[in-house]
Amino acid sequence: MAETAWKKPGGYAPGEKDSGIVKPKGSSSIRAHDGLDTVPITGRKPKWMKVPSRGGEQYRRLKRLMRTQELHTVCEEADCPNIGECWEAGTATFMILGDVCTRACKYCAVAHGMPTELDEDEPRRVAETVEAMGLEHVVITSVNRDELSDGGAGIYAETIREVKLRLPDCSVEVLIPDFKGDEGALKAVMDAGPEILGHNLETVERLHPEVRPGGRYWRSISYLGAAKRIDATRLTKTGIILGMGEREEELRQAMEDLREAAVDILTLGQYLRPSPQHIPVARWVTPEEFAHWKRVGEEEYGFRHVESGALVRSSYHAKEQARELEAGGPGRIQGVLEADVPAPAEVPVPNLVQIELDRSRDA
Repeated sequence: MAETAWKKPGGYAPGEKDSGIVKPKGSSSIRAHDGLDTVPITGRKPKWMKVPSRGGEQYRRLKRLMRTQELHTVCEEADCPNIGECWEAGTATFMILGDVCTRACKYCAVAHGMPTELDEDEPRRVAETVEAMGLEHVVITSVNRDELSDGGAGIYAETIREVKLRLPDCSVEVLIPDFKGDEGALKAVMDAGPEILGHNLETVERLHPEVRPGGRYWRSISYLGAAKRIDATRLTKTGIILGMGEREEELRQAMEDLREAAVDILTLGQYLRPSPQHIPVARWVTPEEFAHWKRVGEEEYGFRHVESGALVRSSYHAKEQARELEAGGPGRIQGVLEADVPAPAEVPVPNLVQIELDRSRDA
C-alpha cells in the first residue's frame, strides 16, 4: 500500500488511492480569468446540465467486476456525467497505468502526484474483463506516467494485443497521453492496431499553458498528425472542453489547426469544476451553441464527425464512431513538433532573493 495521500481540509484529495502519493493540484486561479465573472462553485447549474442518475443492476455489476479485477475506469476517476448511461449499456473506458497522474491539469478530476508502482499484469486483467463484459468496442486511456522511459506506451500496446487476442471482433480505441512527443512510443501503440487513436487537445492555444501546464499545444496537434503519417487507415480523434474562457475565434483557430493534422473526429463538451482547487467554470455553453459548433466543425472545417453537447466526453458514442466512419489521409502536419521544448510546468521558476536594505544611513 502506498503512503497516505496528501490531505487538506476542503481541498482536493481523493482518498484510497493505491498506486501513488497524491499531491495538491495547486492554485485555482489563472490569468485568463482576470476580469471574468466566473461561475461560483456553489452556483446552480442550468437545466440542460442535469446529469442522469446512476444505478441499475448492470451499473452495479460492472462496478463489482472492476473492483474484483482491481481495475480503474476514467468513468469513475474523472467523475464522468455519463457513467450511468454508458455502464447500463455495457460500455466503459478503462484507465490503465494506475490512478495517480504525474501532471496537474487545472480541469481534471484524476488525482495528481507521484505514482509508486507499475502493474505489468494489468493488460491481461483488462482483456479478461472486456471478455467477461462481452464488449464490441472498448476504450482504453491512462494517467500520464512521465517518470517511465516510454510513458507507458508498452503497457498500452500489450493491452491492445491482449484484447484483440481474446476478442478479435472487438474494436479498440485508445486515448493516449502525448508521451512527451516520443514518436517511438506513438509507433509502438499504433503498431498494436487500435481502430481509433485519440489524444485530447483539451483547450485553445491561449489557455493551454495555464490550463494544461504539463503539455504543449502544438505537440498535441502534431502528435495526431504523426499518427496519420504512421498509419492513415486509423481514425484519429481529439476533444476540446468548452466553458473555460475560450473565445469564438480561438475555437475556430483550434479547429483549423487540428484539421492541418487531418484529425477525423472532434468531441466538444462542457467543463465541470471537480473541486475548489480546479479552475472555475467561465460560463455555461448553451445547447444551441453546441449544435452550432457541430455544424461549423463538420461543414466548414471538414471533420468526419463532431460529437458536441454539454455532457459529451471523449468516449461518448465511441462504438458508433468506430463502426460508421472511414479514416481520411494524412494532413499537412505529419511530424512531431515541440518534442524537445519544455512544457510550462517543466520550466524552473527563478529563485527569488530577498534583498536586505542597508539602513545604516537612516540612523
